[in-house]
Amino acid sequence: MQALGRHVILELHDCDRKRLSNCEFLRETLLEACRRAGATILGNSFHVFSPYDGVSGVIIIAESHLSIHTWPEYCYAAVDIFACGDSLHPERAVEFMVQELKAGNHSVTELKRGILKSLVFNE
Repeated sequence: MQALGRHVILELHDCDRKRLSNCEFLRETLLEACRRAGATILGNSFHVFSPYDGVSGVIIIAESHLSIHTWPEYCYAAVDIFACGDSLHPERAVEFMVQELKAGNHSVTELKRGILKSLVFNE
């Protein structure tokens, strides 16, 4: 069976609180994570929430997207990496994100998305 994409779910705990609330730092960190993974960057959008300065952001890539949602008050970040095809290396992005957010602990879950039993196309 073949999958159309990989969805990597990264849970980051015990992160640096200041980094989790710094929107520009997070934008640059996600952009660099994309580059390290070999992604083709198309655009991005980020937003800061009050009163805790949590940040939500997404990088749109030709292969799909990377997103982050932070809760500085809990020193927690949720990162999703969705990649279609086989050219992306999400593990490189994961390693970089763990390092840059100074996560005390983390977990990674990978899902195969769009599992196909065969590649038969209807015309």
